[in-house]
Formats: sequence, C-alpha cells, structure tokens
Amino acid sequence: MPTKNPPSPPSWTALSGPQTEALYSSADILFYGGAAGGGKTELIIGAAFFRHMRSIIFRREYSQLKAIIDRTTEIFSGYGKFNKAHMIWTLEDGRTIEFGAVQHFGDERKYQGRPHDLKAFDELAHFSELQFRTLIGWLRSADPSQHCRVIATGNPPTDSEGEWIIRYFAPWLDKTHTHPAKPGELRWFTTIDGKDRECDSGEKFEHKGELITPKSRTFIPARVEDNSYYMESGYKATLQALPEPLRAKLLYGDFSAGKEDNPFQIIPTEWLELSVKRHESGMPLGTPLLAIGVDVARGGGDHTVITLRYGHWFAHQRAYPGHMTPDGETVAQLVLSARGASQCKVNVDVIGVGASVYDCLRRHIGNKAVALNASQASDAQDKTGQMNFVNRRAEWWWSLREALDPATGDALALPPDRELLSDLASVRYRYKPRGIQVESKDDIIRRIGRSPDKGDSLVYAFATLSTPGGGIFDYYEQRGWEQ
Repeated sequence: MPTKNPPSPPSWTALSGPQTEALYSSADILFYGGAAGGGKTELIIGAAFFRHMRSIIFRREYSQLKAIIDRTTEIFSGYGKFNKAHMIWTLEDGRTIEFGAVQHFGDERKYQGRPHDLKAFDELAHFSELQFRTLIGWLRSADPSQHCRVIATGNPPTDSEGEWIIRYFAPWLDKTHTHPAKPGELRWFTTIDGKDRECDSGEKFEHKGELITPKSRTFIPARVEDNSYYMESGYKATLQALPEPLRAKLLYGDFSAGKEDNPFQIIPTEWLELSVKRHESGMPLGTPLLAIGVDVARGGGDHTVITLRYGHWFAHQRAYPGHMTPDGETVAQLVLSARGASQCKVNVDVIGVGASVYDCLRRHIGNKAVALNASQASDAQDKTGQMNFVNRRAEWWWSLREALDPATGDALALPPDRELLSDLASVRYRYKPRGIQVESKDDIIRRIGRSPDKGDSLVYAFATLSTPGGGIFDYYEQRGWEQ
C-alpha cells in the first residue's frame, strides 16, 4: 500500500520590521504593539508555532477568542487537530497551543500549576495586574534549551484600570521616567519587598540570603504602517477618522493620550493632573505640617504608607513594605520621625492592624493621634447640602473630590506619583437610598488586583474628624483654614 505523505507544515511569514524583531526577541517579557494594525495577534500565533512547544493564549473573555481561533484554523487546518471542548490545538510536530480566559477575578487560579513555555496575552489592557502576574507565575519548561517567555500585545489603556501597564513597562511608556529605554532594549527587573525593582543586569544576586535572578523586559512598538496588508486595504484611513483621543491611541500608539473616565470614578483624572501641575510650584514657604495620614499594611504585598500634608500641599509619600512594619510600635516610630517637632494630628485607619498603631501613637502624642473608622456612620453632607453619605469612608473621599474640583475646590497640590494618582482614579462610588457609597478597599482589590494603599493614606491625611474637646476649632485646624 502507498505510504501516506505527512502533511506539510503551515505557511506563515513574519512581517519585516518590528514583528520580526519581536518574534526573535530574547526578552523574558515582551510587550508588542501600542497602535492598531501592527500584527499583534499574528505575532502571538507565529511565536507559538515557530518558537515554542507548549503555548497558551489568553483573552479576558472566551467570546473574544473566536477571531484568534478562526485565524489558527486557517493556518493549522490539515496540520493538527483542534479539541473544542478543551480549547487546544495538537499539531503534527507535537506542539500544543491552548486558549484560555479569565473573565472573572479568581479565574486565574484555574491555570495554577499548568506549565507552558509561552504565556501570551492578547489585549493586555483588559487584564488586571494581579491576573497577569498570577498567570505568568507558571511559566516553565522541562527542556533547559527552551526559551520560556511572555508575549503581551495591546493598545494604550483607555481608563485608569489599565494604568498598571505603563508602570510595568515604565522605561518605555512613562514619559516621566528618569532613565528611558529604547524600543527593543532589554531592561532587567525583579520583585523585592512586594515592589518591582529595576536591576543593572540579568546577573544573579543575593538578597537577605535568597539568590535572585532578574528577568528581562522590553517593549517593541508597531503601527499600521508596519503591516503592508492593512496598508493596502486602506485601514489607516479608518484609524485617521477616529475621534481624539482614540485616534492618537490607535493610530500612533500614544500612551499619554487622554483616558476616558468611568462615569462613577469619584475623582476625575483631569482634576488629578491639574493638582500635580500645582505641585510643581513647590510648597509655599512657612506652611506648617497640618496632618499626617497613615494606612497600615495588612500583609502580602501591601505597604504601610505615610502622607504628610502641609496646608493644601502634599509631600511625596513614604512607603514601607509590610515586612518592615511588623507591629504597631515600629509604625509609630516611623510616624514620629516624619512628624518631627510638629504638633500636627496623626490620622490612622484603625480597622484591623491599624488599631495597634493608634494605641502606640496615643501613648506618645496623646489626643493628637486620631482614630479613623471608615465604616462609622456619617452625619455630614456634601457642599450643596443635598447629599448624605453611607459612612465616613464616603464622606472623606467625597470631601477630597470637592477639594480637588478646579472650579470650587481648595487648589490642592498632589505629588507626581503615578501609583498614587492611579489609586485615586481607581475608586468608584454609587448612589444608595442612604446617600453616597464608596466601594470598600476589598472590592477595589478584587477589581484592580492591588491594594490602593497610597490613595487611602492621602485621603486619611485630608480627612477631618473632630476629637473630644476640639470641636469646630479642631475641624478648621485639620482642614488647614486659618481663622
């Protein structure tokens, strides 16, 4: 009987330029794209077939995978089998290409312990930072010669929830970065004390008795001009017709273009940006330290954050990894050091671990230590006198919103800290029968994948709470209004 000829490998060729550079990049974690039309999805498919043995391609929702699956069917049909139930291609040469989705928070745990030498994310801005970091944790191969890597593609984020991408790839995407990187240039990073740290090289080093190996990252931008197929189809004209700032994002891959706020974002991004510009003028001479806000780490990757407020001007925050603040007295000493000779109030969140910090501060500075309980009922109203608040948390956050309002506010000046501004822009509110309700810290963590420690600390520094014997004078002192 005649021997059946083996099927021919699929035909796929990378576009010359950025797509080819990305395909053969040695980076451990690669972000490719920025603008629309640069062949982002094609890069992932090509890398899975030509450079890797066990791959998984993620989209945020399963329904978003259809176009990718359709494209792989065009390429791999006749060279493998697709198991629709398990969402996986098994190719003739032994390679596997799986598809996955993490629509809901916690879905990332479904992929725990499942090794792949390529973890690919299509449209990275749709994923939370927690989901991304969790999923890449199981990147490995039993073959020591196999390069294991992460490829992420996407356009600039359209809202504050995608801001983490700019922080993660800051040397390439953050225009304020002090040491910017060129496209395709490798930079090395590791995580120490729950924070990303850039390293000088990929050389191993010891930290607290542990041998640490930094991982390389890079960003390779691509535009529609790099894709001859789309240029011939007239796709560029479609992008040129888009309204701003979407045009700048998709046509040029501009990560600094304006972002669309969520309708229930409590503090508009534009107001935050204006406050940062005011901060550039510096603190007015002679302005006293009026209050300190303390958000105490609750464990894991959380940080204890101390915020100093001088009138309407806020200093750069002091953040300490949770393991550096293991008890109340340690935090109290850090606060006292920051406070110096000042007699200002120290506002401490006393829910949970903050209670011991408050107790210690109370012993040192008496009633200058102020206990903040965000869940406590509020009898305050907004500036119009029309809206009530469900609790103190809503009252304090709304008060900060009103003070940042460029039309009727207090001209607050906030430091140019991208993480702080992202925290403040990430919080949402809603109307309830009892008044305005601001989502809890736990709800925010579930939604954005991190604890908004810096944002809460600044809110506490601005919060007002009369203490026994203080009355209205105490209120005005904390607000920084001279009478």
